[in-house]
Amino acid sequence: MSTPAPTARIAIVDDEAMVRDVTGRYLRDAGYEVVEYDDGDAALRGLRAEPVDLVVLDVMLPGRNGWEVLRELRVGSEVPVIMLTARGGEAERVGGLELGADDYVTKPFSPRELVARVRTVLRRLPSTAEAVEVAGLAIDPVARTVHRDDEAIDLTRREFDLLHHFATHPGEVFSRTDLLKAVWESSPEWQDPSTVTVHVRRLRSKVEREPSSPVHLVTQWGVGYRFDP
Repeated sequence: MSTPAPTARIAIVDDEAMVRDVTGRYLRDAGYEVVEYDDGDAALRGLRAEPVDLVVLDVMLPGRNGWEVLRELRVGSEVPVIMLTARGGEAERVGGLELGADDYVTKPFSPRELVARVRTVLRRLPSTAEAVEVAGLAIDPVARTVHRDDEAIDLTRREFDLLHHFATHPGEVFSRTDLLKAVWESSPEWQDPSTVTVHVRRLRSKVEREPSSPVHLVTQWGVGYRFDP
């Protein structure tokens, strides 16, 4: 398993000092630089002044909560965000993914698991990957851009990874578990399959001309999804 550069900066946003202390210690031991914030407003000010490579963001913050912070961060920023939530309900998880969260961890959690999630989210496609042209889309994995007819399509990091995986495996059917392993590089017991469902729906809304009647990113009922070029 490859590991991100040790200079990657991680922001922990949590009002519980113990959570910040323990999580920060594990991340530093894993080779990351860590900055800490105890409320949402301080985090937004700090992250705008000094951007980081990933944010670990608690939902239940005093004042501006984690969802509000995430919404603000997504205005002009695609920094990866892992949400910390005390509730593991599907509605809350799906809501966070719709807002642009990259992953979530339910409290109480294992610091080792969180470090593994951080590594997974930060992992990038290799710079030697070749560009792909399929279904009218020009996909550049080095620049991490997608164009149709010279018009840019704005994708989040995870949406791009998902599209690139489908486009480089045309015609293959992938279950949600397959996609969690291949795209999220995550053990299925760590992730909820609804994560895949949400991202496929969002990806369709951006790359399909008629998202309600997709012709490229199609559902194989009872099995999963496939990409028809």
